[in-house]
Amino acid sequence: MEYGLLGEKLGHSFSPQIHEALAGYRYQLLPTPPEAVEELFRRRDFKGLNVTIPYKQTVIPLCGEVDPAAQAIGAVNTVVNRDGKLFGYNTDMDGLIYLARRTGIAMEGKKVVILGSGGTSRTAQAAALAMGAAETAVISRRGEDNYENLSRHVDAQVIINTTPVGMFPNCGVSPVDLDAFPRLEGVLDVVYNPLRTALLMEAEARRLPCSCGLPMLVAQAKRAAELFTGTTIPDIRLEQVIASLTAQVRNVVLIGMPGCGKSTVGRLLAQRLGKEFLDLDQLIEEKAGKSIPEIFAQEGEAYFRALESQAAKEAGARTGCVLSTGGGIAVRDENYLPLHQNGVIVHLKRDLDLLPKDGRPVSQRTGLHTLWVQRKPLYLSFADLTVENNRPVEETVSEIEEELNAL
Repeated sequence: MEYGLLGEKLGHSFSPQIHEALAGYRYQLLPTPPEAVEELFRRRDFKGLNVTIPYKQTVIPLCGEVDPAAQAIGAVNTVVNRDGKLFGYNTDMDGLIYLARRTGIAMEGKKVVILGSGGTSRTAQAAALAMGAAETAVISRRGEDNYENLSRHVDAQVIINTTPVGMFPNCGVSPVDLDAFPRLEGVLDVVYNPLRTALLMEAEARRLPCSCGLPMLVAQAKRAAELFTGTTIPDIRLEQVIASLTAQVRNVVLIGMPGCGKSTVGRLLAQRLGKEFLDLDQLIEEKAGKSIPEIFAQEGEAYFRALESQAAKEAGARTGCVLSTGGGIAVRDENYLPLHQNGVIVHLKRDLDLLPKDGRPVSQRTGLHTLWVQRKPLYLSFADLTVENNRPVEETVSEIEEELNAL
């Protein structure tokens, strides 16, 4: 084994594909119990290791030499074997600095509030100071600065979240309300699943520069790979891997009028992109044990909309999917956040005279023109882009692919 990731319970990790894409070497996951870590380091049968929780402190005394920055942070996440001597580094700091600069968030002379007091918090503190922050404040649940006295920090200009609040599967919750920080200029969240946490969507709504931790994950891996191999990896390669990984995990969500072709387009698009296809109406019918018209007839529209919102919440928390939604998904504002958190929302627009009405209760009851007048502004408020679907499905799908590639 030459290169790998050391941790106790690793589960799914992007690290192998990131390292292989960045540097071309084989990279293994090494789930290791605590009692076996010292023996692994004694054998030293590796060229380089990345280290994740809970071993970032454990490995410090096992290294022959520790970089001063890693020593100051109190965590090593990269170990390089040079002729039998083990050198410890912290590349998380490099990743966080790259993330901030990539997002356009300057910290020089700024007050930076860091949410959380764990190991990543210490990395964030060191990164903020290295970028020239005038002041850092660490918010913890039980410390002197805590979530009950945030009013002490209304002058915060940058927020960095290092807690797992809002991370999958507990999506949709935020550690703080950004209304408490009127001078805020930018927000970073080390969480990368979902791509947009509730905290980041608050920042988006305020048009603040913000980012999840996915670019940080790739940037710290780039620096680790450079230390492993002694070579420099250009930032353009780093950006290519970030783009590729983002495209892999993001959802494509199709919205639009009933009968505009969302399911047909969605199936072909999923096939082209190599993603799973999910039909929200089909998921609702499977869970309810009856068809959509039957739900409307027996339970009413309000009941159906509640089922739809729950299905959107569950499906939107998944990644790497193409999701076809019902025509009324945009009538509830609450559906936007779960669909947007991992997704690019595409509004499929089709001429009204091409839309069918059979088996579509709302279209039959309201009339297509009236329905379009009501829903057009709702679709546009949800959508990241709009694509016409008055042509062969292959052409529509090709245009969506082009739009996605341009993001």
